[in-house]
Amino acid sequence: MPVKILMVCLGNICRSPLAEGILQSKLPTDKFLVDSAGTGNWHAGQGPDPRSVATAKNRGLDISCQKARQIKKADFTEFDHIYVMDSSNLKDVTQLAPTPQAKAKVKLMMDEIFPGQKVDVPDPYYGGPEGFDNVYDMLDDACELVAAKLLKEHHIQ
Repeated sequence: MPVKILMVCLGNICRSPLAEGILQSKLPTDKFLVDSAGTGNWHAGQGPDPRSVATAKNRGLDISCQKARQIKKADFTEFDHIYVMDSSNLKDVTQLAPTPQAKAKVKLMMDEIFPGQKVDVPDPYYGGPEGFDNVYDMLDDACELVAAKLLKEHHIQ
């Protein structure tokens, strides 16, 4: 059974689809399953923002087949690790957690690089393409650390 990781942002069209694609590219797909969701349901069923798709494509990743969805209580049972993109997502997701054990699965993504500093991955939605490149770089750095940690933690070479 694969280790399951969920990436969460606000609408599941900008940051978490990028995080999903980046982390999945760094892990063996037979051992890990990476998915993403949003705290809101505004974009449920839609693909990622075209700017996220273009940014990923420019870096050699295809995230165009992903579909947005809203996080649900069952995700706390289904997933082993839940990474959120900012402090607002952290608050929303931990409030949804049905148990203290479920709440303990939730981590702020940038805590991997800046432990305890409450650094957010900025939402690039209202900006230009450079914001998406910046977010990609931040997530790529964080996902590199997450992948190494997960491989070690789950004893996978």
